[in-house]
Amino acid sequence: MQDPNADTEWNDILRRKGILPKKEKPVVEEEEIPEDDGKKYEDMTLDELDEFEDEEDERVMEMYRQKRIAEIKALHSKNKFGDVREISAIDYVQEVNKAGEGIWVVLHLYKQGIPLCSLINQYLRQLAAKFPHVKFLNSVSTTCIPNYPDKNLPTIFIYRNNDLKESWIGPGNFGGMNLKVDELEWKLHKAGVVETTLEEDPKPKVHDMMMSSIRCSTNHTKNDDDSSDEDY
Repeated sequence: MQDPNADTEWNDILRRKGILPKKEKPVVEEEEIPEDDGKKYEDMTLDELDEFEDEEDERVMEMYRQKRIAEIKALHSKNKFGDVREISAIDYVQEVNKAGEGIWVVLHLYKQGIPLCSLINQYLRQLAAKFPHVKFLNSVSTTCIPNYPDKNLPTIFIYRNNDLKESWIGPGNFGGMNLKVDELEWKLHKAGVVETTLEEDPKPKVHDMMMSSIRCSTNHTKNDDDSSDEDY
């Protein structure tokens, strides 16, 4: 005999005719939900609380570690340079005009045999390592710009987004051989190229230099007078 509960086309016809009773839906037993074994803070022992705090500390530290990794990766992606690159006129468009969005470019035009140019090249190597997000370039002046006059050396051009932002032309812009690396860093800071930890311009003030000269002159005169007294 055919099973009246079977899902067949014939049984469906008999059910519609009322010959077979409608098929009852199977009773689904509800799944028992296990009780939560977790404890509230007030139910924990001191040892359990310590263990819980340790786990929370580890979780927070891991989140902080992942955040720092992301920050370091982002920083490394910005720090593309870190040295001074020598370029020629052929490289100019690629290295300067197409440096990239938001990239600061510091280009030093120099010539061998000019002491201040050599000093600035030395300082730029230090600053390039300190500020690796800035593109520091140098080029022999007449190689980059034909017939560029030596009287204009050293020259520093500063670019950003293909725009010339600053131009420092000639030794008078650098204070001669008395120039210090901190003074050059401050100039770049004032131009907006770098963020510095220097709190003020390290270059001696004109007033301070005058007073220092006066003190030296006074001390020299006093020493001469003392020497004259001893002669008597």
